[in-house]
Amino acid sequence: MNYNIIEDKNKIIIENILDFNPKHIFECGQCFRWYVEEDESYTTIAYGKVLNVKKVENSIILSNTNMKEFHDIWYNYFDLDKDYWSIKKELSKDPILKEAITFGQGLRILNQEPYETLISFIISANNQIPRIKKAVELISTDLGEYAGTWNGKEYFSFPKPDKLADLDVEYIKEKYRVGFRADRIKETSRRIKDKEFDLQCLYNLSRDEGKNLLTTLPGVGPKVSDCILLFAFDKEEAFPVDVWVKRVMEYFYLKEETSPKQIGLSGARIFGRLAGYAQQYLFYYARELGIGK
Repeated sequence: MNYNIIEDKNKIIIENILDFNPKHIFECGQCFRWYVEEDESYTTIAYGKVLNVKKVENSIILSNTNMKEFHDIWYNYFDLDKDYWSIKKELSKDPILKEAITFGQGLRILNQEPYETLISFIISANNQIPRIKKAVELISTDLGEYAGTWNGKEYFSFPKPDKLADLDVEYIKEKYRVGFRADRIKETSRRIKDKEFDLQCLYNLSRDEGKNLLTTLPGVGPKVSDCILLFAFDKEEAFPVDVWVKRVMEYFYLKEETSPKQIGLSGARIFGRLAGYAQQYLFYYARELGIGK
């Protein structure tokens, strides 16, 4: 965590940061508001702001921002107060994880906006990342507020719950191409809008308490709830089990066909309080290399 931060003409330069690779961060399945530019940088939209992120040797260049926004938004968003070197050192005691970490060494878990994360992962059920990204973009462009322009493209923030809650289910289904998830998106948004469900209270709950509460929402099962808790509420012990995590756990650790519930319990047992980080390294490793396919 010994890095220098410099402000220079609408940019923040983070020098000598070793545990930060935009490709690993944005392409590990944890978020859906990112776009690859021709120079291999990444443009993302979060908290109503547009940010371009580029790795140049051992420095990260954050463009279209300033020092105030860096401290108010991006420092927490990129989890910069966490010592990833120590996290990786601890997890690397496991030889399988050591290999996975070497492959995705620049991965960091983002701290995302709760409502956007909730709706995004409801959309993710039985879906593929390009389609999820497109649906989230369509919702934002149609209902969100203008967030800014980068490289000639306009970007929009994710809307507030009332915007989706007030729409007809058929409109949501057809306009945003979300299929059977449309009624779940509308009803979940309505409950939040009408204050029947308080997302903010999840910050103060344990992972198990949070799962129990989130799974009362339509479209939120065990995997989706763990994604929300890990990617929006800093529950480091959450262990989402999707098809790739199931494959890699069965391939390396369990050696037999195992239910997602039992895999989740095994992840918690094997990796403990760092299960969420282990899950991300294993997910990225398995998906990129097709392990267990």
